[in-house]
Amino acid sequence: MRSFLTGTVLVLLVAGCVGAAQQPAALPFRVQVIADFESPWAMTFLPDGRMLITEKSGTLYLVSADGQQRTRVDGIPAVSSEGQGGLMDVVLHPGFAQNRLVYFSYAEAGQGGKGVVLARGAFADGAQPVLQNVETLFRATPYVEGNGHFAGRIAFSPDGHLFFTNGERQKFEPAQDPAATLGKVLRLQDDGTAAPGNPLAAKGFHPAVWSYGHRNPLGMAFDASGSLWAQEMGPRGGDEVNVILPGRNYGYPIVSDGDHYDGRPIPDHDTRPEFEKPRVSWNPVISPGGLMVYSGKLWPEWKGDLFIGGLSSQSLVRVDVDGTNARKGDQWPMGDRIREPEEGPDGAIWLLEDGQRGGNGRLLKLTPLGSSSR
Repeated sequence: MRSFLTGTVLVLLVAGCVGAAQQPAALPFRVQVIADFESPWAMTFLPDGRMLITEKSGTLYLVSADGQQRTRVDGIPAVSSEGQGGLMDVVLHPGFAQNRLVYFSYAEAGQGGKGVVLARGAFADGAQPVLQNVETLFRATPYVEGNGHFAGRIAFSPDGHLFFTNGERQKFEPAQDPAATLGKVLRLQDDGTAAPGNPLAAKGFHPAVWSYGHRNPLGMAFDASGSLWAQEMGPRGGDEVNVILPGRNYGYPIVSDGDHYDGRPIPDHDTRPEFEKPRVSWNPVISPGGLMVYSGKLWPEWKGDLFIGGLSSQSLVRVDVDGTNARKGDQWPMGDRIREPEEGPDGAIWLLEDGQRGGNGRLLKLTPLGSSSR
């Protein structure tokens, strides 16, 4: 979709906000600082406009629709928060209004090392909200040593299946290992069991595997037509956006548009056409965080486009989508690492920064220029 830019510079002093936000030049939206968190990782909106927000250390918060009040939600198990681990994604079941189920992912220590867990609980509201009857639905296999590349993103498909990403844990080969779930996108039933009909089970793969050859897929979302988009953080260069197709091999670590951090080259995707090629890649990297598909409610020209949080690039990245084709759109400097973008009920874009309280772990709300802020 066509982008628009403006040279307007605004300084917003927003009542009820944490501090003041300065609007950098050339941003096509207002930036409102709403709240401040300690290493927030993911967020999702409840039907009434309130939010659930995870912090890496293992805290889940229920946050008011205006962001001014928060209450800790009890019931989260102990998490392993070293390195890239911690409490990660949080997503509502499609039938949340009836069953109150909240799904979340986290890293834990266990036999053999550490791994990523998919769990769920029933949300009970009140003065002290809690997730009741929390149950583990799925554990990545195998558990391995190290604190990197857990992934752990969750997305429900239009037909109700649950997709879950497992990073390759910086071990390379598991991404191509049929028996491992590491380096894979998984397709599950909502109770965490492998969905019937997964395309690689008959070829000896773990029965939950939907696609493989992934490195660290940290963002995933379905678009309005049912296509599944995912981004993954590449090695030194080669961050990717992919359309996730059943049974396809995305090539890592055999191919990548980047190279290993120790300088060893990796053949480019173009050298091995049997592997699925990314729709967009970046070198220099953006270090992608979360990913969302935008509805177009407040910015119609961005309908169906992808928005990605940029970590090392300290940016918000827009990918221009046309069907299942994509190209680079805008990359707006945000001044801090952006972990997660999410669309609010009214079409506003909400962002979580990646850092600590005190200015670098903020919840931001983006609205069109000229709109009133609340």
